Amino acid sequence: MSTTGLTAPSTQRTGSARRWAALAVLMLPVLLIAIDNTVLAFALPAISEAMRPSGTQLLWIVDIYPLVLAGLLVPMGSFGDRIGRRRLLLVGAAGFAAVSAVAAFVPSPELLVAARAAMGFFGAMIMPATLSLIRNIFADPTERRLAIAVWAAGFSGGAALGPIVGGFLLEHFWWGSVFLLSVPVLIPLLVLGPLLVPESRDPHPGPVDPASIALVMMAMVPLVWGIKEFAHEGLTLASVVAFAVGIIAGIAFVRRQLARRSPMLDVRLFTRPEFSGAVAANLLSVFSLVGFLYYISQHLQLVSGRSPMEAGLMLLPGLAVTIASGLLVVQVVKKVRPGHAVAGGLVLNAIGYTVVLLTGHSGSDLGLVVAFAILGAGVGAAETISNDLILTAVPAEKAGAASAISETAYETGAVLGTAVLGSVLNATYRANVEVPAGLDAAQDTAARETLGGASQVASGLSAEAGEALRTSAASAFDAGSVATSAIGAGLMLVAAVIALVTLRRARTEGPAAR
Repeated sequence: MSTTGLTAPSTQRTGSARRWAALAVLMLPVLLIAIDNTVLAFALPAISEAMRPSGTQLLWIVDIYPLVLAGLLVPMGSFGDRIGRRRLLLVGAAGFAAVSAVAAFVPSPELLVAARAAMGFFGAMIMPATLSLIRNIFADPTERRLAIAVWAAGFSGGAALGPIVGGFLLEHFWWGSVFLLSVPVLIPLLVLGPLLVPESRDPHPGPVDPASIALVMMAMVPLVWGIKEFAHEGLTLASVVAFAVGIIAGIAFVRRQLARRSPMLDVRLFTRPEFSGAVAANLLSVFSLVGFLYYISQHLQLVSGRSPMEAGLMLLPGLAVTIASGLLVVQVVKKVRPGHAVAGGLVLNAIGYTVVLLTGHSGSDLGLVVAFAILGAGVGAAETISNDLILTAVPAEKAGAASAISETAYETGAVLGTAVLGSVLNATYRANVEVPAGLDAAQDTAARETLGGASQVASGLSAEAGEALRTSAASAFDAGSVATSAIGAGLMLVAAVIALVTLRRARTEGPAAR
């Protein structure tokens, strides 16, 4: 996919004020998608109580949206090159707002999963356009780096802002309000986008490749489902088949791209260490953030007994640190190698998880707040520089493909963060929770499946039995946090080593330390 747009000369003459106004408009969908990835985490207890989904259904409600989004980002990026990135952005925004409004009022877990899948479809139209449009709007390298830093800060900050927004909405409204949030956010985009954002498209796009689109979906869906199935049931025949289908489809996708004269995705980009290392750092950093939020949102509400708004406000310091870190690291890489900055961010992620590992058994809220702030600093730094490296590691004509890969890595990290760490957390909870005798089959299953289910069952028991169940469930949940934190910390340290090795020769444009 090329960013050599038909409107490139006109965008170079665009005034400075209009360029930054266009960036402000483009930040609306960036913030919304990032918020949507995490805001749902704070609505999970309310959804659990209202719909009583199973543990697997609860994970699918969270996972299906970023899963569909990640699977379609590259295909939609290619389609945007053909019809115009701004046009695809506006079509996706209109569809996303409409489906979100429907999702707010669905009556069952199955319909909510379907609505979330449709949101992923339209969301995939929105995201590939943003970085490609920014690359066309900002011709000056210095301005472009700052714009990318703002874009990355929007992603990281939006992900952290999600729980706060969710906390406020759930404090005053019902769980469906977290979906209605997209309507007032996207309306300004639909109005101002045609006025401020210039159109760009590839004058010589490759053909649409339905087979490659199908292979991307066939690779991602079975792999993520297999991870969740393995965490829930162990190594079963179904999980083995899912892994096999996903791997075979992934191999077929790569072979097809290598054989095509105009591939949907130039997989040869991954042979460049700077590019593949930056993509890995991007994915794993988001993995750590979303996996952490999956745990902390439920702990603060269901274990500590805080209201959604109180829980959200407790994450405010982490949000501020995330945004500040993403902007400040742009200055840091003038004196420090980009690979060292990315590795440092990933080490901070590991330290954040280590704090939970050491304090998780005590269920300390202060420990969680400190851990989230440390992790936020790491995510802000690693996300900003890895995205910059992804774009600058390839020629300008391949920036469209690079931006689609960056956003795919972000969404894949969000999926895996919940699927891997969330599934481990749930599995540890089920293995340690002690359910009182005398419950009927439905109550027993609900209490063993999720912390939210145990909380709801406990509210209908006698005071003594209810308190015993709450205590056991909280202890089991915090035991799960220790297991997930150990995995998270270990993965982040491995990721830091990978970043040091693969990014050792990476340089940002302009002066950098040697």
